[in-house]
Amino acid sequence: MGLFDRLTGTKYPQSGVPSLPSTELRAALLALNGPDVPWVVRHATAKEGGDLVAEWRVPELRLRLRTRMLLVPADREVRTLQEQWEARSGERSHGRGPATTVSRQWRYERGEDGRRHKVETFRFDSREMRDPLRDTVLGAGWTWRGRLFRM
Repeated sequence: MGLFDRLTGTKYPQSGVPSLPSTELRAALLALNGPDVPWVVRHATAKEGGDLVAEWRVPELRLRLRTRMLLVPADREVRTLQEQWEARSGERSHGRGPATTVSRQWRYERGEDGRRHKVETFRFDSREMRDPLRDTVLGAGWTWRGRLFRM
């Protein structure tokens, strides 16, 4: 693994892991959807490019994360482009690449003992979306190849 792989977030499957067909990998990625998952994996539109898109909108942070995925069966790799949009103080920002965003919000409450306690009211970690996607790809014997500009 070289420096460029580290910058793009590229990961390789362990040796000896059999490669699944692309149809089974696609089905496994779509199966990550569920009622207790705050993000969604869906088929990409023609405008988005790629095969699948994972998207997470976080209204509390005015943040949107999107991972576009292109399955390349000939190379047994999934090319990914991770993007995020954020709006703060009237300004919007857009970024690409494997950035990790973590946010927590707290408030103080009186406990049964009468003392003030810090209670977490909100938690967000972008790895909650990226890690299951990447682990599914690696578990299928495919390479997770991060991209910075285009797929």
